[in-house]
Amino acid sequence: MQALVTDSSDQEINVSLKDADIGTLYVIQHELLKNSAVDFAGVIVKHPLTDECWLRVRSSKSKPFKELQKATDAALKATAELKGAFDSKLGSK
Repeated sequence: MQALVTDSSDQEINVSLKDADIGTLYVIQHELLKNSAVDFAGVIVKHPLTDECWLRVRSSKSKPFKELQKATDAALKATAELKGAFDSKLGSK
């Protein structure tokens, strides 16, 4: 996956992601929207043939890049816990 910050300000960040899975970005978006400091978080597929997704985060109470970092860390933690639950029930391979 390749990530490029296309636009950034004190209240908003726009990121272009190539070779990204939209499902993964939806998990990050969900984590962002759980945070009251985030005013907006959106994910779109630019075009189905380009394999490029766009992510926009707006926060008036804190730096949007920091909020994106926190949401990504929370998403990684949640997926690790889910993997652990599956491994314990199904047996680790």
